[in-house]
Amino acid sequence: MAAEDTASTRLGAGRQHLRPLKRRGLVLLRLTAIVFAVLLFCEFLIYYLVIFRCSWPAVKTPADAGGLGTPEPVLRAMFLADTHLLGAVRGHWLDKLRREWQMERAFQTALWLLQPEVVFILGDVFDEGKWSSSQAWADDVGRFWKIFRHPPHVQLRAVAGNHDIGFHYQMNTYKIKRFEKVFNPERLFSWKGINFVMINSVALEGDSCDICSGAEAELLEISHRLNCSREEHRPQECGDRQRLPASAPILLQHFPLYRRNDANCSGKDAAPPDEKYTPFKERYDALSQEASRKLLWWLRPRLVLSGHTHSACEVLHGAGVLEVSVPSFSWRNRNNPSFIMGSVTPTEYALAKCYLPCEDTVLTTYCTAAGGLVLLTLVHAGLVASPFHFGWNMLRKFKTT
Repeated sequence: MAAEDTASTRLGAGRQHLRPLKRRGLVLLRLTAIVFAVLLFCEFLIYYLVIFRCSWPAVKTPADAGGLGTPEPVLRAMFLADTHLLGAVRGHWLDKLRREWQMERAFQTALWLLQPEVVFILGDVFDEGKWSSSQAWADDVGRFWKIFRHPPHVQLRAVAGNHDIGFHYQMNTYKIKRFEKVFNPERLFSWKGINFVMINSVALEGDSCDICSGAEAELLEISHRLNCSREEHRPQECGDRQRLPASAPILLQHFPLYRRNDANCSGKDAAPPDEKYTPFKERYDALSQEASRKLLWWLRPRLVLSGHTHSACEVLHGAGVLEVSVPSFSWRNRNNPSFIMGSVTPTEYALAKCYLPCEDTVLTTYCTAAGGLVLLTLVHAGLVASPFHFGWNMLRKFKTT
């Protein structure tokens, strides 16, 4: 009998000893589940929740106006700018990891949800292309294609920015060719009856250097071809070259056309108030007045899209030509990055902006979750009273009084 009592006592003591271990295991499991849920939300789900709200803008077609004939094809184009992939010199590994993961998740989510047909990057694809070695350039290019991978039916094209090939005094033929080897060097791109002219705006210095003279000659040739496409009866001087669609072109470039500053720009992603009134320096912050006049006169575009400033702006030039400055796509340059969605036909276009998750939203979520985890740990350790029990006790005291 005494032996049975001893065995029963030992069994009870063993169970009591296991209860704290079981409780600790449950707490650890809860903490792990919370950490996993927060990571899943901040690193994956938030991109779907935010970008899911974006949709392609509706564009007017002749069929919408009651016209007859075949409806015009609509091209779905995505425009983003200033990705600034960090290089070997200025890129801290943690900065690279965080910002490149943000761009990868944003781009891949946008591809999956929105399914664009063509993606244009408006310069400063890389941050250190202006000075990177051959090996560093190859490494950066490899990371770029990992982040911006896309299916074969989606085209991706880019124009050069000052961080890709350097400003005018840093630019050389080797850097330009290196960039064009990665991205299609074609300056005139036509698809679905729509003409896109892709400008090397760094080369529009206007000082008659060899690269600048070549760039201007190429633009004059494109201007000639576009003018020929607008003629109903093809003049003899147009030659036998393949005729372009008779559509006013869309200009894609890194530097914006000349404007004094960003004072007239508005919106939550415009330049901050302390920068809006800072005068733009020609050939550095924007194209020169002379180069801007030449582009508008030679090419007669219906729309211009640019980057470089990292902030949003809409400007009307000349006879009502709209220029849209596209904000940076990266958290490294702004808290609320975005991109432009365009529904384009040979005669019309409609644009919409799609915002990406704000960096401070993600950081706030992480900080709140971290605070909650610390509180749960302290409650379990008995160092802090449970908020539930504290509130219940206060309620009981209130009732008794």
